[in-house]
Amino acid sequence: MFTINIEKECGCFKKSNLQNNKSFENKDDALIEAMKMVNHMNKKFCQKHDFIFSEDGQNFQIAVHEQSKAHSGCCGGGHCS
Repeated sequence: MFTINIEKECGCFKKSNLQNNKSFENKDDALIEAMKMVNHMNKKFCQKHDFIFSEDGQNFQIAVHEQSKAHSGCCGGGHCS
């Protein structure tokens, strides 16, 4: 059995139809689903986090990382420079 585990369920994940600890009989199916989930989460969620996945034996772990903030003081609105 192969399982996809979300390390930390953010608000966007909780509001989505995605499922944590989803299990598969086939490793390829689990890998494809994990890649789809990470892609969806990185494109469709609020963009406050980055999602990456790693493989650990029969488990696929999707980790949540806060996006780093600009240290220059620039808000990104295009008025600087």
